[in-house]
Order: sequence, then C-alpha cells, then structure tokens
Amino acid sequence: MQVCTDVIFYRTPAVPDVRKMIDEARRLGLSPWWEVDDLIFDVELYRQNSNLLSLPPVEQAELLKGAALYRECLELCGRGIASTRVLGEAMSRIGIGEVGVIENALDDQTLAAAETALTGLTQKNQKTTDDIVIVYGSGTRTHDGDFLCCAEGLAAAMEAEPRLRLRIVGELTVPPVLLRFGSRVETLEGRDYPTYMAMLAAADLTVTPLELTIFNDAKSNIKFLEASILRVPSVCSPCDAFRGVIVEGQNGFLAEGTEAWRDAVLALARDPVLRRDVGESARRDVLAHYRPDVIAREQVARYFPLPAPQARQGLRVLSVNVFFEPRSFGGATLVAEEMATRLSAMGCDVGVFTSGPSFPERAGAPIRHEIRGMPVMAFPLPLDVDPVGALDNPRCSTQFAAWLDAFRPDVVHFHSVQGLGVGILQVCAERGIPHVITLHDAWWLCERQFMVKADGRYCFQRHIDLTACQRCVPGAHHLQLRQDMMQGALYRAQLLLSPSASHRALYLENGIEPERIQVNRNGFSWPVKARTPRKAGKPLRFGFVSGTAEVKGFSLIRKAFEALERNDWELVLIDNTLNLGFSSVNVSGWRVKGEVVIRPAYTDETRDDFFNAIDVLLFPSQWMESYGLTVREALSRNVWVIATAPGGQAEDIEDGVNGTLIPLDGRFESLQTAIEGVLTNKERFSSYVNPHREELPTFESQAAELKAYLESVIRKQEA
Repeated sequence: MQVCTDVIFYRTPAVPDVRKMIDEARRLGLSPWWEVDDLIFDVELYRQNSNLLSLPPVEQAELLKGAALYRECLELCGRGIASTRVLGEAMSRIGIGEVGVIENALDDQTLAAAETALTGLTQKNQKTTDDIVIVYGSGTRTHDGDFLCCAEGLAAAMEAEPRLRLRIVGELTVPPVLLRFGSRVETLEGRDYPTYMAMLAAADLTVTPLELTIFNDAKSNIKFLEASILRVPSVCSPCDAFRGVIVEGQNGFLAEGTEAWRDAVLALARDPVLRRDVGESARRDVLAHYRPDVIAREQVARYFPLPAPQARQGLRVLSVNVFFEPRSFGGATLVAEEMATRLSAMGCDVGVFTSGPSFPERAGAPIRHEIRGMPVMAFPLPLDVDPVGALDNPRCSTQFAAWLDAFRPDVVHFHSVQGLGVGILQVCAERGIPHVITLHDAWWLCERQFMVKADGRYCFQRHIDLTACQRCVPGAHHLQLRQDMMQGALYRAQLLLSPSASHRALYLENGIEPERIQVNRNGFSWPVKARTPRKAGKPLRFGFVSGTAEVKGFSLIRKAFEALERNDWELVLIDNTLNLGFSSVNVSGWRVKGEVVIRPAYTDETRDDFFNAIDVLLFPSQWMESYGLTVREALSRNVWVIATAPGGQAEDIEDGVNGTLIPLDGRFESLQTAIEGVLTNKERFSSYVNPHREELPTFESQAAELKAYLESVIRKQEA
C-alpha cells in the first residue's frame, strides 16, 4: 500500500485489522474502494435470499452478522465497485456516493484452465455413447433453492429424451422429482478448478438456474462465461446479468418456468449442430467482450485510468541513509538531511529511503511519510540489528526495489547504509540506475566502521590487511566475504564522494581509481549571531564537545590540564547525555588549577551561545576523521582550534594562523604544549578573526557541487 496510488478492499469485513488498513490508506492520502460481486452487504436484502433459509440458524446468524460487517467496511471506504448494474444500484441506495461497475472478466486462470481443458478434450463426435450430458456446478449447499427453478423442466426433458444425463458437481440436495431417473442423475463431490473446467468442457450443455430475486439479479454472469469459453451452450435463468449478454437462441438460452426449461434443454439435446453453433457463438462473444484486456480498456480504465505522464521538475534524486528525520542520529544523517533539503530547494525532485522503528502490528511492513515535501519510505529496522547479518538484508532490498520502481529516480545517492545492506546497491545495478556513494566513514573498509580497535585506539592501517583485521576482530569469520561484497558495491557505483582529501586518500590506497572518487566537502551550520568580543584579562576559555571516548582524546585532555602549572583558564566539557537525564562525564577526580565546567549538549538554537562562550576548541582526536564538523563550526565563529593532524579534521586549519596542529601520537604532552602556547599568547583572542573563514564550505556550496556530480553521472550513463 505504501507505493500505491489506489487501493481496493475486495470482499473484506470491517474487522479490526481491515479497519487499521483503511486508516492507513487514509493516512497515505488514498481514497479506498470496496469491491464485491455478491449482494452480501445489505442485511435486509440478504434476508430475502431463500438459499439462506436452507442453512442452520447458527450459520444464518453468522452470515447476517457478516453482512453488517461488509456494509460497515463499504461505508468506511466510501466508494464501491460492483460487478453488475443491480449490485451497483444497491450500493447507491445505502448512500455510497461513488459507485463503479466493472464486470467479472475471464481472468488468466480461467483462460488457462479452459485452454488446458479443450486441449485434453476427446472430440465429441468420437463419443462411445449417445448420452447427452448436462453439467450443473454447485459450489455450496446454499443453491438448493436455485436449482428447484429448473428441476421440473429438467425432469420433463429427461422424460422426453432418454439420452439426457444430469451430472451435478458439488453440494446439492437432489430434488425428489429427479430421483426417479436413478443412475441418469450423477452427483459428484466438488473438484479443484482445473478439474471442474475439464468436466464442464466434456459436457454437451450446462444449466445455470437462479431464483428471480434481487439477490440473484445482483450476481455476475461468470457461470455463462466459464461455459462459453469452453464452447458449451448454456441455459440460464433470466437474471439481469444474463439478459445483458445472452441473445436468445444464438449464443445461449434464457428459461423461466417448467416449459421454457424443458424446451430449451430439448432443443439443444436433439440438435448437435445447434449445440455447436450456440457454443461457438458464445465463445466468440465472451472473448470479444470479457477478455481481461477488453474489460481493462472499456471498464477498468473509467475508474483507474493510466497515470498521466508526470512532467519532471528537474533532477529526480533518491537519497538513501540508514537514519533520517525524525530519527536523526549522527553526522552522516545531518549531511544526508541537509543535502536532500537543499537539492529539493534547488528544484530537484527528492525522495528518501531510510530505516524506521519496527512496529509489531505492521508485521514488518515499511511506512511512507513526508518530510518538508519530500516522500520518505522507512523500512523497519531494529536498533540492535546484527552487523554481520545486515551486511546484506534481502527483506530491505525487496522493499527498496518497490520504492525504486515507484519513485523512478534519475539517480540514487547513497550515504550510510549500515543495516540496510549492500543488496540495495545491487538493485540499482540490476536496473541500470546510476548511483553515487558518499563515503562518510571507513565502514566500506573496516568491520568496526571507524578503524578504531577494541581498546579504543586508532588502527593506523592505510592499505587494509585482513590479517591485521582478524587480530582486531578475532571471532569474525566473514572478513574476506565482507571485503568482496564491499569492493563489488564500490566498483558498481558510478561515482564515489569523500568529505575530505584525507579520507579520499585512504580509499585510493585501497584500490579505488582516482577518477572514480571526488571530494565533496561537508557544509555545516554557520553562525546567526555576532560573536561577543572576549574581555581582556579574563581566563582563556577552552571547549571540548566530543565525549569521553579514548579515541576522541578525552584522557589526553585530562592529563594535559592536570599537568598545567597555571590557573588562568576555564575548560567547558559538553556532556551529551545530560539532556537524556543522566551524566556521562565525571571530573570529581581531576586535579587541576583552573576551572572545569560541565554543560549539556548544545542545540541548533544554542550553538552560537556555546561557541561565544569559548576561545579555543580542543579536537585531539586520535584517529584520522573523515572531516571535522565541530572544527568548521568553531572556525566559522572565529574560535581557535587545537586539532590533531593528519586527517579530515585538520584540512581547514593553517597551523599558527587559525589553529594549532599537533601530531596524532597519543601523547598528552603534545596537547599540553599546544595549550600552553595559546595561554602564553591569550590576549590575541580579544579581537581574533579567522583569516580563512570565507574559504569554509557551506551546505549551499556542497549541495550545488553535489548536484553537478549527480548530473555528470547521468550524462555519462546516457552517453
């Protein structure tokens, strides 16, 4: 339903699960239809069905209860599809404002069963007996009353024509008037559909008796269609649907009353040429009017026309990331959200595929919603997904393929796909859809995603050696397979993008050709408030926002500040969990001479306030980051940065001009020296302005460059 433009509820009662599905259709902006081919939704009219009286009272009560639920479902949908004119009128009478009539067609199953039956049929002129066989198909025992309409006429015909035999297939109480014919009346158990069609094909004629009630007037003419496609002539009661298709004596017979049934049956029984001609004419007529393509063109298209070709409003991009608003998490998600939003603002038609929460009541179904005018398809993915099993996620690939077929993008932009599986990239390759991957981190190369070992220290591999990786993840037995899968996915992509030159170099050293990977520098949130000048003589204010992880340099910061012999400084530590109601930063054991302050994580609204309250940002990361978001946030706000190098975090820093670069050596002394250097010259920060500020990227510049890259791969694909 998530990728549908229309939804039809066929013969469904308003039970709780169905009601939920109708609600879901409404949420998606759909106007559901309710379809049926029997008058089962009007309790009062249903009571008039004499066949109902043949059932035990308990079953009668259940059927009437069901009729009320059918009506409720029809009313909840608000639009109805009927298989006959009379059925459509009944829908209108109970207040359904929009009703369509689409007759039952000869579906593919019926046509296939008919062709099989005809192919295997012994030629009738090769019959070993002179018997004239009448077949009557009775689906259930509710047809006793209907069959009584023709019983006297059949008995009269069989009395007059000894060759006539009646073969009843299915449940039926044989009327007493026919019992006297003994073995000439044969009752068989119900058969599967192909077998029933083969038995019908072997008949000389068939009968379809129905009581002349509004209930039967609402029925379709499917019994006539089934016989006609087999070239078997029919005698039918003159119900509305039969009157509309049968031309008396040419493609069938209508009969009401004993004499009419007798005469029609005898006419066909005694004239093999008439049987042949009527059967052939009936087949021609139903093929001309009831083939699936004919019904689709002449009736279905009235209510479900082919969608008009949509005028493309520019580049159509499908953005893929494991998280997306409102489930935002991590730097890659921020970039994915910003790029999707900016591309949309630039005139691109943007859709999103992402993960979403898993709701048991949805049985693993995805959920479509909308963010800032962009359609989003969220595949249910638990947060504790197994990282090995999720390298390839067939269920996700299936849902992604459905969204891909529905959205029909010109190009797909993949961000972080952990958990979604690399199979979704294979789907693009199989469909020939150009796709681009932004390599936000080292997940494509490293089982641990960030090349950080279990002890929290950086793995300094440049060319990945799986022997070293095996020592890092000793229990893993899939590393070679993982590498093969990742390399295959990377090589199938039309273009790879890296957020920094340093990160690009890592992939170059692992076999990616230079022309296949370009740099697309990440933008960030620029300041909206002017910076407040630092007051002279005040302590120098340092800030650290990266948490307590060893790889982020937290322990180095503690050791460096504990080693300082001066107190003219203040250190602001951001505790990212305070907003969640608990603390993750404890400095009670620190032995320092300056002041250490702990604050909660800043928001979009308080970002400028945080940076206005510090003079120097500390970024002593102990790994080569793909880029440094907070570094750029600080540099744009004229905040000095002390950062490790090499790595993407250092690319916007000129040592001694807008920051201080220290080696990535794991020694606190390197950080201590840098801190002492800025403390010695702290008065420079009273009026400091970053001279390279305007060289920093923006989300706008990143999106413009990204759009150019996406357009280039499309041109290359079309060339």
